[in-house]
Amino acid sequence: MELNKLCELNGAPGDEGAVRNAIMAAASKVCDDVRIDKAGNVIAFKKGVKKSGRKHIILNAHMDEVAFISVGATEDGMIRIQPVGGIDPRVCVSKHVTVGEEKVKGVIGAMAIHLQSAADRQRVLDFDNLYVDIGAQSKDEALGAAPEGTYIYFDSKYEKFGDGCVVSKALDDRVGCYVMLKLLQESTQNDVTYAFVVKEEIGCRGARAAAFNTKADAVLVLEGTTAGDMGNVPEVSQVCRLGKGVAVSFMDNGSIVTRKLYKSVIDIAEKNGCHYQIKEAATGGNDASAYQATADAKATCVLSVPCRYIHGPSSVVKLSDVEDQLTLARHVVNSL
Repeated sequence: MELNKLCELNGAPGDEGAVRNAIMAAASKVCDDVRIDKAGNVIAFKKGVKKSGRKHIILNAHMDEVAFISVGATEDGMIRIQPVGGIDPRVCVSKHVTVGEEKVKGVIGAMAIHLQSAADRQRVLDFDNLYVDIGAQSKDEALGAAPEGTYIYFDSKYEKFGDGCVVSKALDDRVGCYVMLKLLQESTQNDVTYAFVVKEEIGCRGARAAAFNTKADAVLVLEGTTAGDMGNVPEVSQVCRLGKGVAVSFMDNGSIVTRKLYKSVIDIAEKNGCHYQIKEAATGGNDASAYQATADAKATCVLSVPCRYIHGPSSVVKLSDVEDQLTLARHVVNSL
């Protein structure tokens, strides 16, 4: 399944069904065992071709994306919203959205600058000041289209631009899902479990279930991560950069990678001429924390695609970095 098709699917935490169904359809054709666990994760297993001494490796990517959920409506028909996952409210105003399973068209609104007082203009925008306008004329009409608990998604196109870049919603972490779907089409030396997990954006909840239910010699978490290579970002904060290869982490806000595995990954990258960079600061968090918190404290390492404007409607990655993530992950699962 191609990256653009994965990004076009909607899949917020708790609403990953469309993404899960697409992944199940692809994995069921080539894997030895595919199941959906009680958390909603897709767990696909493929036996390695090495005759003896095979290791068992978990590859992990999360299916969910940041989105919104309806929490009510105003008397004049505006849908009140809260984020599901970490979204900066400042990137939301005037963005197109789709509402509910019917994908009703809407736009995120806020008070126009012409109506704001001087105090309003100094106030930090938050989700209490945002709403979704679907053209409804009353509270009942708005709630008819979006009862409390209805998911609302950025309505963004996947487009190529510039020198090998793409812009889309949901690149975090459909890039990881895409790479895993590519790898499971191949034969590997070692046994591989492909864990496509849910609810990463609200606390790595799917990965916790996958981690407790699956034993492994090593875990590779495939992610999208914040790129800071923009003119107004201080160099010290530019943790990774587009076009410089897959980013290998030594630490983030949720985990410290297993040193022995980290060194093995770097050695494999060097030996095979892989294009990679070191993520230069301990920012963000991902599913690695869940795998390290089990009784067997699984060895983990994180391979990430740098992503500008992450958790927004128009995130940007470079396709060469996605291919670099695929290449290094391939070498690791065949070399450990």
